[in-house]
Amino acid sequence: MAPHIDLDRNYTGHLSPGSLPQQREIPGASIIKMSVGPMDNNAYLVQCSATGKSVLIDAANEAPRLIQLIGDHSGSLQLIVTTHQHPDHWLALKEVAGATGVQTAAHPLDADPLPVTPDRLLDDGDTVSVGDLNFDIVHLSGHTPGSIALALTETGGRVHLFTGDSLFPGGVGKTADAEKFTSLLGDVESKLFDRFGDDTVVYPGHGDDTTLGTERPQLAEWRARGW
Repeated sequence: MAPHIDLDRNYTGHLSPGSLPQQREIPGASIIKMSVGPMDNNAYLVQCSATGKSVLIDAANEAPRLIQLIGDHSGSLQLIVTTHQHPDHWLALKEVAGATGVQTAAHPLDADPLPVTPDRLLDDGDTVSVGDLNFDIVHLSGHTPGSIALALTETGGRVHLFTGDSLFPGGVGKTADAEKFTSLLGDVESKLFDRFGDDTVVYPGHGDDTTLGTERPQLAEWRARGW
């Protein structure tokens, strides 16, 4: 058996390729964040504290590490969700899904490019239930047609948003043209900033975490600059 993967339990949200995964405890759940691959992709294993059941968000790269992480710290993986169709977010999907036998899910507009056909299609307003945890699906069109975010509300009411490449510290994700930028920023404003409070934690597909409160004052600047 491969050696266990050590975890850094002093959670900062700042990782780099090859660094230890970080574990954060929140009421009712634990969140393990791992940086994988040369593009510093974030993969998230979110586990229900009461039942041990978990979900993997973006099997992005380094399948052996992800498989070992799942075996070490879950053992009851229920679903693998892909936030969008770009390959750097699913390079390990086929291998991880094959090794675990777990179902996969994505938005229908981003399903075709994936290396495995999703067992479940997720659209705006859907809910993914894993143990006692409920993740609300938010469709954010612009970075790709079928990008999604997952919103987990902890027992105490604070929201944890897994945004893929749609929202980062300092701006929304890259878009191909002005129309797609307008679509993405509009969705991010109406479906995230207008819905959730400033203490909402944002876990992006690359790089550091942030909060909606940190980013909210910059919305007008993002719109004015066009990216």
